[in-house]
Amino acid sequence: MLSSPLPTINALKQPTSNAWVEQAIANLDIILLDHSHCERKAAGVALNFIFRYPSNSKMIRELTAIAREELEHFELVNQWLERRNIPLAVLNPPPYGAGLKAQVRTKEPERFLDSLLVTGLIEARSHERLGLLAANCPEPELAKFYRSLMTSEARHYGTYWVLADTYFDREVVMQRLDELAIVESELLATLHPEPRIHS
Repeated sequence: MLSSPLPTINALKQPTSNAWVEQAIANLDIILLDHSHCERKAAGVALNFIFRYPSNSKMIRELTAIAREELEHFELVNQWLERRNIPLAVLNPPPYGAGLKAQVRTKEPERFLDSLLVTGLIEARSHERLGLLAANCPEPELAKFYRSLMTSEARHYGTYWVLADTYFDREVVMQRLDELAIVESELLATLHPEPRIHS
């Protein structure tokens, strides 16, 4: 019987399937390696916003903090890899990230809005999945580690959502978030054969 995590962020349209939980728990070393990649990419995404939109002072403050925290998490996950003798290695990405990126419109300011919301949705899904790992991981210390990261993932989602709400009209934000969230859930509807945080 799989355990449920804490409540998920309500922006997500569909919960993660039990099949993903079973796949992840059966492949914890690969999940940890992919988690390392996810934290590195998340730091890079925050920095990319800072380089692309350098005049948005509120965003710069918020995302500087997120980039720093994501790099700290990257280091923590890498420490777990070292403890388990898992070498850093390239992994084929699942279609999730590219599928969401394909939804980002190319013209500004729509590109800025979509990028904030897509990044927020990824953080929301990460919060849910780390919670599932924390609730179902058979290794108590690793489960505790996943649980310790959950709050920050939820906070990061909130930061990206608030930034979208700061720079765009609330009605526009909510409508676009709803559209993107449908796509996000559809991308995860079929379990990717290779275990990943976002498979």
